[in-house]
Amino acid sequence: MPEFDWNHFRQLMPVCRKWAYFDHAAVAPLCQPAQAAIEKWAVEAVEQGGNAWPQWAVRSEQVRQQAAALIGADTDEIALIPNTTAGINYVAEGYPWQNGDNLVTLANEFPSNLYPWMNLADRGIETRTVPVKPNGQVDLNRIAEACDARTRILSVSWVGYATGWRHDLEQLSQLARDQGVLLFVDAIQGLGVFPLDVHHSSIDMLAADGHKWLLGPEGAGIFYVRKELLQLLKPRNVGWNSVSHAYDFSRIELDVRESAARYEGGSWNMAGITALGASIELLTSFGLTKHRSPVADRLLAITGEACQRLHEMNATVVSVRDQEHASGIVAFELPDQDPHVVRKRCLSAGVTISCRAGRLRISPHAYNNSQDIERLIQAMQE
Repeated sequence: MPEFDWNHFRQLMPVCRKWAYFDHAAVAPLCQPAQAAIEKWAVEAVEQGGNAWPQWAVRSEQVRQQAAALIGADTDEIALIPNTTAGINYVAEGYPWQNGDNLVTLANEFPSNLYPWMNLADRGIETRTVPVKPNGQVDLNRIAEACDARTRILSVSWVGYATGWRHDLEQLSQLARDQGVLLFVDAIQGLGVFPLDVHHSSIDMLAADGHKWLLGPEGAGIFYVRKELLQLLKPRNVGWNSVSHAYDFSRIELDVRESAARYEGGSWNMAGITALGASIELLTSFGLTKHRSPVADRLLAITGEACQRLHEMNATVVSVRDQEHASGIVAFELPDQDPHVVRKRCLSAGVTISCRAGRLRISPHAYNNSQDIERLIQAMQE
């Protein structure tokens, strides 16, 4: 495996000039290539207006191809979407539910992976939540026990936002197949760092925005649906861009596309999508593929170093750190200290961290280094 220049990666993250940034699980700073892509789009929009639209459309289709390659999907299985919540709602609202059906998810999911399912209650659909341990671990047997003959979908975040527990997607997909249900994955806390092959892992549907580990802007993400499910998952957000003759506006015929683009409805977030493409290019240039990820290896080394320093200052690290389940998220507690007060102190020192579920949470990226960790430790000790 080639060696990568992580200092060069760091140079492409202008946020480092001021901040030690440990909050990629919330909203990540833009990488410089994404910034440049947005600036280029803005100049074109100012100077050319709609005359530049055809080249933007070509670029958007290229980003669709990039996203497909990143997760091992076919291009026609990818929709370009505004956020993860939209993708979850495509599934929740598009599935052909029957009164009395249910779905299974986890009790510690981010609200976006709960509310769209709970919103189905007035149609007779039950949302079943499986309890998890304080570190985010879930007993797969508990998931299986929650499923019955009326369970249709298992919806799980790849990486838990509060503690960083990373699920084994192949185990989850096997469980779903054993139970005869579909697997939906909220991938936002893992995509951009860890390798993922949706076909190999037998994932049915997936959504992720680009503003976390992908280092792109808010408002531009991807939705994957296995092509065999296109006829099952009815598009509910239809518009001019949903049909096979999208650019023939005088032909009014609801002939939806034979691809995941049927879910896009109307116009794209052109600036956001072109920036997302630039950030994907950056990450793949540092070795991220559907099979392997030097980015993940580097990140786990950084979080490992951070955990060691936290242990030295008597912090209690809640997140599991074994190779199979560790992620870029580390949740911890400092004895006798209010996490919100600690966070405020860190921000004043130019260190960005979060509070989640009553704990402190750090979420570095592969460009962070030992100097950033030292700034973190010093800020918390002040």
